[in-house]
Amino acid sequence: MSKPDEPQSDEAHQQSSSAEDEHPLEWDESPNNRKSKSERQAISKREEKNDARKIVTGESKYTADYALNFPDLAEAAVLRSDIAHGYVTEIDTSAAEAMEGVYAVITPDSDEVPDTMYTSAGQSYPEPSPWDLSVLRRKVRYVGDPIAAVAATDSQTADKAIRAIDITYEELDAVLDPEEAMEPDAPQIHDPDQVENIQPGADYERNIEAQTEGEIGDVDAAFEEAATRDDWLVTETEWKTPYQSHCVPEPHTTIAQRDEDNRFHLISSTQVPYHTRRQLAHLFDVPIRDIRVTKPRIGAGFGAKQSMLIEPITVALMLAADRPVKLETTRREQFYAMRSRRSARVRMRSVVTQEGEIKALDMSAVTNSGAYGPHGLTVTSSIATKPLPLYTHTPNIRFEMKAVHTNLPIGGAIRGYGAPQGHLALEGHMDEVANELELDPIDLRSRNLIGNGDLDTASGVTKDGEDVRRIRSCGIDECIERGKDAIGWEEVEQPEEEHLHRACGVALTAQKSGVAGDELGAAHIKMNEDGSFILQTGAVDIGPGADTAMAQIAAEVLGVPPEDVLVQPSDTDISPFDYGAYASSTTYVTGSAVKKAAEEAQTHLFEFASQMLDEPAENLEARGGAVHSKQTGDSVTIEEIGYESIYGDRVREQIMGQASHSTDESPAPFGAQFADVTVNEHTGEFEIHRLVYAVDCGVAINPDLAEGQVEGAMHMSYELAVSAGLSFDDDGTPETLGFRDYGMPTTEDQPPLDSILVETYEPTGPFGAKSVAEIPVNGVPPALSNAIRRAVGVRVSDLPITAEKIQTEIDND
Repeated sequence: MSKPDEPQSDEAHQQSSSAEDEHPLEWDESPNNRKSKSERQAISKREEKNDARKIVTGESKYTADYALNFPDLAEAAVLRSDIAHGYVTEIDTSAAEAMEGVYAVITPDSDEVPDTMYTSAGQSYPEPSPWDLSVLRRKVRYVGDPIAAVAATDSQTADKAIRAIDITYEELDAVLDPEEAMEPDAPQIHDPDQVENIQPGADYERNIEAQTEGEIGDVDAAFEEAATRDDWLVTETEWKTPYQSHCVPEPHTTIAQRDEDNRFHLISSTQVPYHTRRQLAHLFDVPIRDIRVTKPRIGAGFGAKQSMLIEPITVALMLAADRPVKLETTRREQFYAMRSRRSARVRMRSVVTQEGEIKALDMSAVTNSGAYGPHGLTVTSSIATKPLPLYTHTPNIRFEMKAVHTNLPIGGAIRGYGAPQGHLALEGHMDEVANELELDPIDLRSRNLIGNGDLDTASGVTKDGEDVRRIRSCGIDECIERGKDAIGWEEVEQPEEEHLHRACGVALTAQKSGVAGDELGAAHIKMNEDGSFILQTGAVDIGPGADTAMAQIAAEVLGVPPEDVLVQPSDTDISPFDYGAYASSTTYVTGSAVKKAAEEAQTHLFEFASQMLDEPAENLEARGGAVHSKQTGDSVTIEEIGYESIYGDRVREQIMGQASHSTDESPAPFGAQFADVTVNEHTGEFEIHRLVYAVDCGVAINPDLAEGQVEGAMHMSYELAVSAGLSFDDDGTPETLGFRDYGMPTTEDQPPLDSILVETYEPTGPFGAKSVAEIPVNGVPPALSNAIRRAVGVRVSDLPITAEKIQTEIDND
């Protein structure tokens, strides 16, 4: 809900008026964008995911399945560092090279291995992440750094050859804790002269990859005033989150070959085909036109495959072996040598009046980048810029961040992208404030909450509030009410046993839809003579059903059933350009391009229908597989138009449409997470009876798919809250090498999940849609921590939440 206007200075009033003009509430949308539920033909329907049956029957083809297409294929394996920090002084490959069946062995000194620096982050150009990686490494900075690689007749031979390579190290001291890494006497992990880093605040002598701060208002003044008043409360809290693995079912896999034109052709399980193509061109110094990246079906991504991790090694081996090469990572490598959610420590301070009005929020974050720096600045900034807009009316907001290198595995992009760490801190802190003020935690939030029509400055806190966005859709109040009803917020019954205590917890959530001003999606659609359509986009369906949603958007415009729109997989030689599948952008950005392309095709469709029906195009509408006259009721089928357009006696042309979409908008989805828990005060053990998540994602293009996203993300969020995460010994050697070590909750562990879709209308999105993929991953840790706090009066602020931690806090209390 919006707060009433307060008196402003002349300067503040002028800034506010300027923002109002630059970000008007009304949006110039196409006339067919807003449709009532009764008018919708293809969208908002529970269409079956178009590849669902192929997946469950084993008919889908993933990258590794294409190995059968290459009879002379070599299998690859990578030798990785087994120390956390040091120099490789000698690499003896003679035994490996002498083994029967070994085609190639490469090291940092091999001619086929470029020495150009690059970043693995799959981001737009120029990449904001530092160029601090080489393909194979003479200086190793964590257990898992690649040193050498082998291509052989089969994977067993490749593995034996890897074990036959003898490595000699000059070992250096390692540092594993970000706070210790910033100390003056800590080992220095990177030489700044060997890194190209455009991020602010890099200080490699203190192992700081990036640091920045931003402020809206005057936070210090608010705390100074609070020190003089009895009716203003100051609260300080600290929160810690661990590493989290993506746990993708399909490991990273790449096949590299030279085609008949001597071009590089990669078949790869990547979320970012076009970024990968560009980065490989830079790395191997070849023209972009000489690289083709094909993305087959992907066995989940969650951000893991937004990084270019194994493609360069595969290409180098392909060049050395002079044959196609497949590199598929092992499950062990997935856990320690790929990417993960970075651990973080977040501190919160606030000033709140006795009536519950927030006067100041002060957040600081230190994250563990690990050995290298992909996504360091952008993920750590998101700890603030994604959750803080919930309370954007707060007049004084400050955020300070540091992304710090250690000799541990590398942090990267993962579902939520910093927001889970920030929501734990912010929403846990809000409950602490409510407890001190003896206010209902929902009432406290509602007094300060963002609302429809508001100008959000908090999302631009890292730029001192200069980046502003208008909130044109916000269903957060309805999310709260429906979530409260579903969880039974007002109806919690205590167990009969006196040592058991039951309570509900809540956490509000926000996210974004794409990266404002840094996105591009394109689409091309063509009509076959039978009235079916072929849709091509560069977007990547990483499992949740983006292809199905794209077909529904196109079908809604063209008046055909979604099954008549065939969506082709991404291929950089064929598909239109797209930044890739990340930042919850596909439906919002690529979906808008698909809608535009379909509208262009519809224009040509109506031109032929106009001639066939002898009706002006403005009198026509497409529905039910035909074009109808709104005046006479006469109609002609799409198939009849298809044959007429291609084989008719008059003008012949193939009906097509193409379009691109980029935008400075990034509307926020909103959500409310609830947890119902009973805690045993004698043991600290807890039982989660139910998790409920209500989400405002605009208009759900496919409710089944949206609910699937919510439930999958809630499971991932629950895992972050309660599972063991990744662990390492005192030397930095990984102890988590498989699912059994990791402790991911199984179906038996998973509490019941309820998802609630709250429909709003986002005028900047295709048919009113905005994102849903990431936002539900933010809520379970704070909601569960808050529920336990309300049940037994103790707080667990460092994840994972365990019975042992609860019991320790009860004993201390």
